[in-house]
Amino acid sequence: MNRRLFWKLCGPLTLGTLILVWVVTFLGDETEQRMSFIAEHHQQTLKQWGETAERLYLAGDEQALADWLEALQAREEIWAAVVRSDVHPLAGSTLSAQFQEGFRLGRNVEWKIHLYFAENPIMDLTFADGHTHFLVTLPQHMRPGHYLPQASLILKVALPLSVLILLTLVIYRLLTGPLRQLELAARAFSEGNLGVRVRGLMGNRNDELSALAETFDQMAERTGERILTQRRLIADLSHELRTPLTRIDMAVSCVEEGIDTQHFLPRIRRECQLMRGLVEDALTLAWLENEKPSLDRDSLDLTDLIDSIIEDTRYEYPGHLLDRHLPDQAKISGSSQRALAQAVENVLRNACHYTPVGGAIRVGLQSDDEGYRLTIEDEGPGVPNDQLELIFTPFFRTARARNDRPDGHGLGLALARRQVEATGGWIRAGHRTEGGLRMTLWFPKSRSGALPNRSS
Repeated sequence: MNRRLFWKLCGPLTLGTLILVWVVTFLGDETEQRMSFIAEHHQQTLKQWGETAERLYLAGDEQALADWLEALQAREEIWAAVVRSDVHPLAGSTLSAQFQEGFRLGRNVEWKIHLYFAENPIMDLTFADGHTHFLVTLPQHMRPGHYLPQASLILKVALPLSVLILLTLVIYRLLTGPLRQLELAARAFSEGNLGVRVRGLMGNRNDELSALAETFDQMAERTGERILTQRRLIADLSHELRTPLTRIDMAVSCVEEGIDTQHFLPRIRRECQLMRGLVEDALTLAWLENEKPSLDRDSLDLTDLIDSIIEDTRYEYPGHLLDRHLPDQAKISGSSQRALAQAVENVLRNACHYTPVGGAIRVGLQSDDEGYRLTIEDEGPGVPNDQLELIFTPFFRTARARNDRPDGHGLGLALARRQVEATGGWIRAGHRTEGGLRMTLWFPKSRSGALPNRSS
């Protein structure tokens, strides 16, 4: 896993944080810079005061100037004065033109004002002669930066908060979109929609959440298959049980009426045995289908196992010829003797049943690099090509099988396949050139052995 989701989240967060720091710093400096200058209309007012003071000074009416200054100070609650700045150089030194041009007793109205100083600055409006100045303390209502606290609050709190909320929303949408789809899919699956899938809804997304969606789809597919298998198994089992139950019901009715009791009691016993075997096989098949067990605890000689099964089959089918070609020994480990015995017995009995009396069943066992290949060939009618795989489906029977063996229930080969697969092998069906069916079973010598190609 490349932690793609980590980088998807880390990228916006890192970039957003850097941009946020830069924007806050830039806007803070820019805002403070713009707020450090006296407003234009206040500058004009101060200049008008300077012009009035210069006009009264040039008129030579000092009393009128004094009265005006007194009225201005009282009205604005400030200090104001008109002064001269005659600077006399000493020890033969001279005043440079730059000094004479830029010398001031106070601040020019167009200069920047330091917002963090407690005292208001003194403003200097120089008269035309260059030596007389109108000095006035900047009135409080003219001081710039009145909205600096509010601007700082916006820049340092409101703006970062807004950006963080936006980033949180982006991340929330990035995470909750797929999670919401997973929630809806899980809810739909729990309500019975077994075909619901999530990965296709995420488009080209490729991260941990898409991997979670793929895992959910795999889980849903496996679970859906198991549920459908169980449903089919229950439906087929109920269908198969209906016939023997009907026969038992009819036999019990006859017994209750006293009709030929000795004839119907064995029939009831036979039907009960049939149902018991059917239920046991169905339960075993359900266990193999749902649990997918790995049967790997036994070590055995496959030759001895097959020999014993052949002897039992000869006793049951004395009219058949069982031709065996087995090695002296065939040791395997990490398997299940019970599962293999039941699988081989089911296949061999099936071959004997469909082979006419007097016919031959050939049993051969050969070793290959990783396991043993068992072939069982019969001289029966065979199976249509399109049904070679269907015969391993639970409760499936060909039309001929239903006619020739009405007491069968179609679980033998299905059980055989699942038992062989549980031990690490496989089974398949094919046709003989001379007619009849060839069943091929492959068993690994040990569970570490790799499965060979089934078509080989």
